[in-house]
Amino acid sequence: MLTSDFDYELPVELIAQTPIEPRDASRLLVFDKNGNTISHRVFRELPDLLNSGDVLVVNNTRVMPARLYGIINAATKAEVLLLKRLDYNAFEVIMRPARRARIGSVIVFADGLSAVVKGFKDGGVRILEFKFDGVLENILERIGETPLPHYIKTRLDDKSRYQTVYGKIDGSAAAPTAGLHFTGGLLDDIRKKGVIIAEVLLHVGLGTFRPVVSESVEGHKMHSEYYEIPEEAAAAVNAAKAGGRRVVAVGTTSVRTLESAADANGMISPGRGETDIFIYPPYKFKTVDALITNFHLPKSSLIMLVSAFAGYENTMRVYGEAIKERYRFFSFGDACFFK
Repeated sequence: MLTSDFDYELPVELIAQTPIEPRDASRLLVFDKNGNTISHRVFRELPDLLNSGDVLVVNNTRVMPARLYGIINAATKAEVLLLKRLDYNAFEVIMRPARRARIGSVIVFADGLSAVVKGFKDGGVRILEFKFDGVLENILERIGETPLPHYIKTRLDDKSRYQTVYGKIDGSAAAPTAGLHFTGGLLDDIRKKGVIIAEVLLHVGLGTFRPVVSESVEGHKMHSEYYEIPEEAAAAVNAAKAGGRRVVAVGTTSVRTLESAADANGMISPGRGETDIFIYPPYKFKTVDALITNFHLPKSSLIMLVSAFAGYENTMRVYGEAIKERYRFFSFGDACFFK
């Protein structure tokens, strides 16, 4: 397929600039694959759409304060976005201006933090080795900024609104945004319905939000991202598959985690690793039965994943309906449920 097949026109005013309050007041477009029908709900009504025994899989990553500003080679202002931690003091990053980031270049930040460029990777990625006194996470909390997507132009005063309420483990450069709609109360209502909530981890990095620039979909290569599947989560998912119950993924990152670890029968193995899985039509899903997700950018790997799950024509129809009904799009936008 061509990347241009996944393009669509979106009125700029539909790009959500701020999160809605409360979180679960966002709208929820529901597409039923069996009946080929579309309905319109509110996200807090999600328990009505779930069945007792469903396993709801969430990604419990947290967004790092991953955007840093410094001076490179004592001369030029630099912006650094942390993508993935490699060890205690080394990260894969994207830098601007990239042309200044040569091997051995030194970047000095605030609070006694500095870094040296140690290497290069595909896609403009650099490897930085940081030097600091104390605990790096504490330094990042003091001097780092939350890396909001480029299409959000409004300042976010409450940083917690770009975190899920169930996020636990720092490591992402962007939020798993389908999870932003959940509140503690909504999660309690979901549990009362008899739904099992299973937590997996995928640290969102370049692989998720890197644009597809190749002419053909097949020419795109995903950047690898770190994931973990605890034994408890694997057991819950496998029991659901064995019992004919649904596995409902919250967000494309949960989908990619599960499908990366699935065998031909949809059973998943606990463990950790790196995944560069790229899901696009006509991918055959092995584990995921239903998907909760936001509305994604044109020509992105995320809309391609949704098209693989719901069908290309159905996805384009859903997006057209969302635009007609003035849904809010992208990270702080509304959600859809493909079931």
